[in-house]
Amino acid sequence: MTTTKNHRKLTIGLTTAAILAAGVGVANADVSETLTGGTSALAAAQPSGWDGITRERVRIDFGKGWVTDAELTYPSGARGRLPVVVFLHGSGHNDMNQTLPEGKGATFVPLAQAASREGFATLRFNKRGVTGIGPVESTDPAQLNPENPYRQIQLDAASVVRFAGQSSRVDPSKIFLLGHSEGTNVAANLAADPKRFGIPKPAGVVQMGVVGLPIRELLTLQIFGRLLLQMHDEFDVDGDGRLTAAEATNGLVGQPKEVADQFRSVLLDGRKVKAATDRNRDGRIAIDAEAGPVLREVTHIDDYPNLPDLDQPTIDYATDFARFPTVSQALPKFGGPTLMLNGENDIQTPARAALVADAAVAAAGNKDHKIVIYPGMAHTMNITPKFRPEFGDPDKQVVTEIQGWLKAHR
Repeated sequence: MTTTKNHRKLTIGLTTAAILAAGVGVANADVSETLTGGTSALAAAQPSGWDGITRERVRIDFGKGWVTDAELTYPSGARGRLPVVVFLHGSGHNDMNQTLPEGKGATFVPLAQAASREGFATLRFNKRGVTGIGPVESTDPAQLNPENPYRQIQLDAASVVRFAGQSSRVDPSKIFLLGHSEGTNVAANLAADPKRFGIPKPAGVVQMGVVGLPIRELLTLQIFGRLLLQMHDEFDVDGDGRLTAAEATNGLVGQPKEVADQFRSVLLDGRKVKAATDRNRDGRIAIDAEAGPVLREVTHIDDYPNLPDLDQPTIDYATDFARFPTVSQALPKFGGPTLMLNGENDIQTPARAALVADAAVAAAGNKDHKIVIYPGMAHTMNITPKFRPEFGDPDKQVVTEIQGWLKAHR
């Protein structure tokens, strides 16, 4: 997630993307087409990897005037009912593939293909308000930005799980939830109280980029705290917590222009440290004590959630999200198998949040839990610089880990 008024750029992060009645969003199927081996229009952008996998176009009624497109896949030679993986997206208006911005990949495609190679069915769906791969968005603001947006995301996800359980291809006792970012929280909320959502108890939960801390803490990191972390990590070579003019100047080397300009405005006035930031006039800027207050003011973080870079739908989303338990609070109530994966370089949902969540699951007595923290990986689970992450498909080792875990729990 990056803080910007362009909602598309909030696609994968936590945000910037109930009183839960089980009957909301009737899960009716409309199977309109069956294809094998990756020949459908849905596969046009991702033609490879689907050999031996049957793909059924289906439609799922979310209620409130929205019927979404989805895809049920399964090994072409499979017989009988299969375990199924239901994919739950990160925040934003995501299509069923979780297509990444800038054409940099599609998070859920390699994972769905890997699951199918282990004998699983998979179910991917367009979020409410999304009409096609790209994603292509509806022009209906009521669908794109519904009232109580996070609650509606939960209810829509429950509709998808009910649909999966009603499929003749699926064993309803073997429904696995795989969530990324926002989807980790949705999966945890559903798994913690399946009866309230009117769904079968999940057979297991897989989490990528774990929302293990409150949304306000995570957004504070994303908007404000990451700037301090970057100065400590990339500017402060001697590790004393203070920056000389030389350290500040050297820290700007190799930074994108907009990033360099932002730091320069706080740290430097020509070749000298900025006097307005250097409050004790010692010729050095204390990162936390002096640069920190300036950046708090620049980012307006103390005005949360009414931040200047967040539009009203995003503010509404964050406010609604905060009403519900985090993964650390919800998932311990599940008790079933859990797998948590997080990038060590993730500055959207940091590794510490995943560790806290896994510790809570362990403290609740769950004996079948596993956590993997990957060095060099950021929020989309690919190898990328920490403070200048590039989008990309999940790294092969992530796909292999999930594939092996699914095989062991089939």
